[in-house]
Amino acid sequence: MSTREISKLLFTTVYPLYVQKAERKNRTKEEVDTIICWLTGYSREQLSHHTAVKIDFQSFFDQAPGIHPNSSLIKGVVCGIRVEDIQEPITQKIRYLDKLIDELAKGKAIDKILRR
Repeated sequence: MSTREISKLLFTTVYPLYVQKAERKNRTKEEVDTIICWLTGYSREQLSHHTAVKIDFQSFFDQAPGIHPNSSLIKGVVCGIRVEDIQEPITQKIRYLDKLIDELAKGKAIDKILRR
């Protein structure tokens, strides 16, 4: 999928899939929200608003208060590509989020996921 295609995906559509993935592995929506708020700087209220309106990933990340400085510590493979090697900023941010949700679904402790 090209950068343009992935950045135009609706966050509103993908968010419930993140929650479903987590819940299938006995994790919670609250944990998903914690991860997203940590990465983006959104408050829970702001995140709740963005899950209720149609917003694409590009706009979701453009409007984010600030990407967490420890996001550069996120490493690993998503869709066969190392997230730390992705050059396009928006694609890297989306893949960071994908990687964090994968870690949650695999049972990793929330403190480790948040790079504390």
